[in-house]
Amino acid sequence: MTTTTTVEKRLLCPSCGQKGKRVSTATVQALLKDEYVSEVLSGSQLICEPTANGDSGCTPLTNDTGWRFCDSPDCDVVYFAEDSGTIFTRTQLRVSVGVKEKTGERPLCYCFGHTMASIKKKLLTTGRSDALEDIRAKMKDPGCHCEVTNPSGACCLGSVAKGIETAKAELNSAEPSAPAGNKAETITKIGTVLSAVMASSCCWLPLALLAFGVSGAGIAGTMETYRPLFMVLTFGFLAAAFYFTYRPRKSQASEGDCCSTGSDCRAVSTTGTQRLLSLMTLNKVMLWGVTLLAVLFLFFPNYVGFFLASQAGESETTTTSRLVSKTTIAIEGMTCEACSVTLQKAIKDVPGVLGAKVDFKKGQAVVSTETGRPFPKDEILHAVTDSGYSGTVVELKP
Repeated sequence: MTTTTTVEKRLLCPSCGQKGKRVSTATVQALLKDEYVSEVLSGSQLICEPTANGDSGCTPLTNDTGWRFCDSPDCDVVYFAEDSGTIFTRTQLRVSVGVKEKTGERPLCYCFGHTMASIKKKLLTTGRSDALEDIRAKMKDPGCHCEVTNPSGACCLGSVAKGIETAKAELNSAEPSAPAGNKAETITKIGTVLSAVMASSCCWLPLALLAFGVSGAGIAGTMETYRPLFMVLTFGFLAAAFYFTYRPRKSQASEGDCCSTGSDCRAVSTTGTQRLLSLMTLNKVMLWGVTLLAVLFLFFPNYVGFFLASQAGESETTTTSRLVSKTTIAIEGMTCEACSVTLQKAIKDVPGVLGAKVDFKKGQAVVSTETGRPFPKDEILHAVTDSGYSGTVVELKP
């Protein structure tokens, strides 16, 4: 009785578990270093033969040869035997296995020299890669020899097509990241504007409240107390923003995936540097915009009077049947024209007051009341105090 033992073929890579692709013995022998060739049984199975249309140049291997090729990029095994534990890793080959590399040249077409680095360089200089067209033309003349040059033993067109898409993706992801201090720049710029806005709030806030029909009494005086603090914060944030924007910094162009020979590195580095410089220029423009905005807010009290000139006239409601007396009140504590507008309204709202005109430059208020009626002195002075100022009656004109 004869016993037949069947050896189970190994189809999965013993290292990563991925299913290996058939590869000819000739490919394994051609690409292994001399000291390892003797471990491979001789064979003549080739998988690259010219096709009728000449487009592919390689026909797929359908018969078992006893060897499998592992193309997993995360696995060090390149070839493994189907019926034994023999494996060959990347260091045992004559050539670099492009599909298993993540940096450097990363060859894709072993017959005509197309690599990930050369494809990237072409994309950077022209915006497209003509590697596939070049390979198809050269496959017709002089022809390819993938079976003894490509570790996979197969036609490289698929690998090159995939490599072009990978190169595009890597170049897109190689956009220079925002400088390390970008977050700090943003915070200081925002802080500059906010503190400048608050520093001038003693003027614009009461006006804003009046626009909505809300009394701004007392707001100006309260905010004026904190104005020096906000001014210091503004200049502090602004100084920090200038430091983060103009400080010397190392180039941060992405070079993590350029070639070791230097040419592609320079191309990627140059492009990355240009993009980084554009980003830095934009940051500088934004900084000067923030500076201008901060200055406008900080000095708002100095020029607000120009815009309020139309409101500086006397606010008075009179009739021809009434005689008017004018009383002058000295006002202390006003800091800008906006103060005079809010105070003028506060005085005008006092019962018995026909009109009022507050002069910031003279530091006084002229109040119109009806002759013959008691002058509401206490009520007016109380309105002045509530607005954050102090007042003293200095002259009464019948």
